[in-house]
Amino acid sequence: MNPEFSRLERAILLAKGLSEEQLAQLTEIGVGSRADFSLIGNVVTLLELMPDLDPAVAVRVLEWAVPTSVAAADTNANPAVHVAPPPTIVVESADVVHCANCHAKQPKDYTPGDLCINCGRQAEPIEQCFWCGSSGPGKRCRNCGAQFVPTSLLPLAMLLRRDGLSKDDIPRRIAEASDEEKEQLWGRVRRARM
Repeated sequence: MNPEFSRLERAILLAKGLSEEQLAQLTEIGVGSRADFSLIGNVVTLLELMPDLDPAVAVRVLEWAVPTSVAAADTNANPAVHVAPPPTIVVESADVVHCANCHAKQPKDYTPGDLCINCGRQAEPIEQCFWCGSSGPGKRCRNCGAQFVPTSLLPLAMLLRRDGLSKDDIPRRIAEASDEEKEQLWGRVRRARM
């Protein structure tokens, strides 16, 4: 007596892409339940038993039937079968520093101002704050919390501070300023220096 798939198993296998004929073929070779797929073990063996089966359908069927077997499938034996590895999730502590230039992870004994171990450039550029005048690494001032502006635009930020703009509005205004507006601000900076 040949084993038979339950109604639910048949519906799932049909949804995975098997045809009625392929279900009958599985029943003829002795596969009649989800547990029987564990004897098949991997995609390559399933494709050897059913050579007309689409490799993508074989992967979907075994992902459902034996989830751990698909990851262990020997894809070298059948290059038509490509099983993507599970995505990797990297969790890093809050004190990890990555180089601003090449994004290489810096060693634990890293201190602000050190050169990158990978590219040799300064891993975290030391910026000067337009608001309080202190300097440090990162994107924000550790003293007052102001967002750093590029060093080349520091005089413009200091001019806008003297004009009375708030500390949070200055970086946004500089980033949104057109070239013409920046040139007008540079003209004001030059006049103030005279």
